[in-house]
Amino acid sequence: MIKIDLIVGARPNFMKIAPIIHAIERANIPNQLIEYRLIHTGQHYDANMSETFFQQLEIPKPAFNLNVGSGTQAEQTAGIMIGYEKLLLTDNSDLCLVVGDVTSTMACAIAARKLLVPVAHVEGGIRSGDETMPEEINRMVTDSITNYFFTTSEVANQNLRKNGVKEESIFFVGNTMIDTLLKNRPRFLKPEIWDELNLKEKEYIVLTLHRPANVDEEAKLKELIDEIIAHSHNLPLIFPVHPRTAKIISGLGISHPRLHMVEPMGYLEFNYLVERSKAVITDSGGITEEATVMGVPCMTLRENTERPETITMGTNELLGIDPKAIKPAMEKLFSEKWKKGSIPEKWDGNTGDRIVKILCESVHAYQ
Repeated sequence: MIKIDLIVGARPNFMKIAPIIHAIERANIPNQLIEYRLIHTGQHYDANMSETFFQQLEIPKPAFNLNVGSGTQAEQTAGIMIGYEKLLLTDNSDLCLVVGDVTSTMACAIAARKLLVPVAHVEGGIRSGDETMPEEINRMVTDSITNYFFTTSEVANQNLRKNGVKEESIFFVGNTMIDTLLKNRPRFLKPEIWDELNLKEKEYIVLTLHRPANVDEEAKLKELIDEIIAHSHNLPLIFPVHPRTAKIISGLGISHPRLHMVEPMGYLEFNYLVERSKAVITDSGGITEEATVMGVPCMTLRENTERPETITMGTNELLGIDPKAIKPAMEKLFSEKWKKGSIPEKWDGNTGDRIVKILCESVHAYQ
């Protein structure tokens, strides 16, 4: 039997780790093959950003919470490394499995490898090429010390090969975010605002913004939202506001009858809205993947993306961060000329099972 630590810390991690937990539990039914402990670093500590996910995604409460809380990038990284190192020194593990590209991913990978614990990285190899983004540094550092790479696309595989990763360490398995989406799609929950605002399918737009390039400059943020309001054909705009963004907006006096700023939602409620929307405007990477699979037009307000398959194959288009890019994109949307898109290879709901099968076969060979 192998003992695996599953690391979560921020909202996207929960959707990525849930299918792996479910696959481990299925694999353990005939024989106890894998012992796992879910470790929450506490990087996100708001209930809507973390706790509700355990219930909605049907995963157990964490065995340990490092309670790192808020702080600068360095403070959070140090706090997570100290907390996880103490845990490993007390009770070691055979493998540290990290997902995505948040601070917790990098910090736990470093702490594990320094104590000679192998690391598996789910979503290994994805790159935006933009080193001004903290997530890109997290990806590069994590992949430089990873032993097993579980990848979402052939593009990610090529990125790893260019960095000298050996073929036997790369496993093209698909996308666990999509496992979670497909499993829970029949369970999506209508949020309260649906009836409160009398929303109708394909007659509203979902907006999410949180990246510094879009929200840190107050004048830029205001211009961006003004452009979206001006060119959205009188449709309601549903804007679940990230806590970081809410602080900035509060001082701007941004207000419009069609702009509905709401609290961050649970996974099931948010995707209920996305699935039925006319389009999504976002600067999030994960939402572009979900929109692609649900066939929802998606506009990404970034200069680059680490998920190019959502553009080359999916429903996503990269607009950049110039507010003037909103108008032509909206014209394309409302003239019904938006691309239909297709679903990338192995984004089929079975990624968690593929990962667990490989873990059962491979970890002993490494040790």
